[in-house]
Amino acid sequence: MEVNECYLESVKKQFLYYKMLGEKAIHQLEPEQLFVSLNEDTNSIATIIKHISGNMLSRWTDFLTSDGEKEWRNRDAEFENDLKSKEEVLIVWNKGWDCFENTLNDLKPEQLSDIIYIRNEGHTVIEAINRQLAHYPYHIGQIVFYAKQLKNSSWDSLSIPRNKSGNYNAEKFAKEKEIKNFTDDELKRLK
Repeated sequence: MEVNECYLESVKKQFLYYKMLGEKAIHQLEPEQLFVSLNEDTNSIATIIKHISGNMLSRWTDFLTSDGEKEWRNRDAEFENDLKSKEEVLIVWNKGWDCFENTLNDLKPEQLSDIIYIRNEGHTVIEAINRQLAHYPYHIGQIVFYAKQLKNSSWDSLSIPRNKSGNYNAEKFAKEKEIKNFTDDELKRLK
């Protein structure tokens, strides 16, 4: 497999991993907890999701042919919470991810050096993907952190559970060395 194919395969797995982390955190909460904001300078999980989705729709609609900051995007409105139910939140979440994943899955390895624009700033396709590979996990980390604070009962760990690192490492080192993406086992574990 050539380098660009390996890159695309790797980033697809990484994005899927972070999407699943977000979903596993969301599903541990009561619906009303998605709308909690600790103060006027923080965003609720619903608002963070609305922003991620707005960004995905803007960046990945007509990705190769139009600026990633679409004229129709109202970024400021993404931070106004007008969602009313968990179902609405999940619809918004899925709409953004569907747009993003469809575009990512349609990309060809030879397109990774093409130039796209975000706010008139040129990026290679690789740079644009990497930009979002930093942006989306940043916000998903916020969702997970916030969800852990809001959870009223025991938290189902999304990574190596507390005081279980030794067991986790022993299991990993008991296996033969192999070349694979770190997300392969994690995605299986999270399902």
